[in-house]
Amino acid sequence: MVATLESGWAAIRARHPEIPAVVVVLGAGSTGAPAGGVKLGHFAAMRWHHGPDTDSDRRLPEVFIGGEGLARGPVGVLGTLLHEAVHALADVRQIQDTSRQGRWHNARFKALAEELGIAVTKDPRLGWSPTDVPEATCTDYADILAELGAALRLFRAIEPGGAGTGKTKTTPACVCGCGRRIRVSPSVLAAGPITCGICDTDFEPEQ
Repeated sequence: MVATLESGWAAIRARHPEIPAVVVVLGAGSTGAPAGGVKLGHFAAMRWHHGPDTDSDRRLPEVFIGGEGLARGPVGVLGTLLHEAVHALADVRQIQDTSRQGRWHNARFKALAEELGIAVTKDPRLGWSPTDVPEATCTDYADILAELGAALRLFRAIEPGGAGTGKTKTTPACVCGCGRRIRVSPSVLAAGPITCGICDTDFEPEQ
């Protein structure tokens, strides 16, 4: 699967030579993702050292592909590769294509996306991020779509309980006699009684 993703990236570079070579990484997209979401991919500039010398300036960017997103099929995965290629092209051209810690995709990203043959729509939280692959682009990458269709026979299951937030589980609620509810850590509750000022009963873990 990784080799086929690498072939897809090579095909994109063949059509757009400015895009750099990268290290393709396949992994978990639901671990640490925002609640209810899955990370489909990311581009990270100069993350991998090239050669044994860790002090060398020769580095390669990273393209991460979330294993859960493979379930979307060849066209969806090609869309993720092209989306990350847009970020790679922006990096090469030194164009600021995102803000808000890389979440908001601005109009510069949209222009580059159209240059690479993908259609993006505007999301109120993410900007011009949601990506579709038009029919003409599918035709351009027909060979790669066939390779992806043959190779992508597995996809990663989402972490139990849905996409993770990277935070610990919510602290269980405690209730008093009149039904008021609060949340406190077990260590705080163990330190001594917490009494309700209305019904004068102690808060206890909700059963």
